[in-house]
Amino acid sequence: MIGSLIAGLIIGALARLIKPGKQDLGILATLGLGVVGSLIGGTIAWLLGTGSIWELNIIGFVLAVVASIALVGTAEAVTSKNRKAISR
Repeated sequence: MIGSLIAGLIIGALARLIKPGKQDLGILATLGLGVVGSLIGGTIAWLLGTGSIWELNIIGFVLAVVASIALVGTAEAVTSKNRKAISR
């Protein structure tokens, strides 16, 4: 469990570094999106037959980072829309 949290934090941080632009996400949001992204990437890799969801493999890691980038982008879009609606 602790290993998946650490992996999620690393994957979330990588997603924030790769995604261009400024993200207003805190460390807990980064951790959460990284963990969810790693679960999504691990599930897709498992469906492709590369191993278990909980195994660390290159395909699962790459897919986890891609999923986390998509999640960070989605979270950024949702929070920016909320801020624009509140400021009006």
